[in-house]
Amino acid sequence: MMDLIKKLLKETGIELCAPISLKNCNITRQYKLERCDFSDISSLNAIMIAVPYLVKHEKRNISAYAAPKDYHAFFKGLFDAVIPLLEREYPDHRFVGFADDSPIDERSAAAMAGLGIIGDNGMLITEKYSSYVFLGEIITDLPIESAAGEIKRCEGCGKCKLACPMAESGQCLSALTQKKGLLSDEEKRTILKHGYAWGCDICQEVCPHTKRAIADGTIYTDIEFFKSEDLPFLTVRDIDNMSDGEFATRAYSWRGRRTIRRNLELFERDDS
Repeated sequence: MMDLIKKLLKETGIELCAPISLKNCNITRQYKLERCDFSDISSLNAIMIAVPYLVKHEKRNISAYAAPKDYHAFFKGLFDAVIPLLEREYPDHRFVGFADDSPIDERSAAAMAGLGIIGDNGMLITEKYSSYVFLGEIITDLPIESAAGEIKRCEGCGKCKLACPMAESGQCLSALTQKKGLLSDEEKRTILKHGYAWGCDICQEVCPHTKRAIADGTIYTDIEFFKSEDLPFLTVRDIDNMSDGEFATRAYSWRGRRTIRRNLELFERDDS
């Protein structure tokens, strides 16, 4: 079964996948499993998937994850393509795909499945792509042989914490850029200083694993979904000119136009 899964995923540009029993996972949303109509949720397995998304940019003022179209759409297309093939091959079993809004802690499950290690920045770090991966999984009642390994953690060099622009406050620049409403003068200065109108990649950029993956030439994605409509540098005009339908395809759309537009205005006023 895993040979088939690996073959199907490799055809879409995904090389990192591994099974793990849900008995070994941290189940955070039990009700989501119960809604899937599995006959016995005590014997389920998850095929964990790590999807590389990083595109090489000359200039960027938003987090790399938000430059392409929203990755939830990628996973929907992936599951719509792969799951019917699995159901055809294994008609007596069910397969349900999740990404982000998952019933399990995806990072720890992926680490136990052997896809990577957990960094001090809280992210899953893979060998090929560092932490520039989106996580998802297919949960099934099909028996799959798997062995849960120990969760391994990074070497703790401290570079991510030293570089974090808001480490002292215990907060995150990404969360600040997503804050609704008015910003204080200090918050405005913080956003301007670090150059992100949405999100933050600083802890990933300084990570030795990222630098190693760049040097090895493995870090960038070959998946066309993330390259085809990539918008790494935004302006107020870009946001204003997007149709509602186009805006809805972007990762920052869940906060509405006002939030990211407010942040972009900070930079454009500062340049004038």
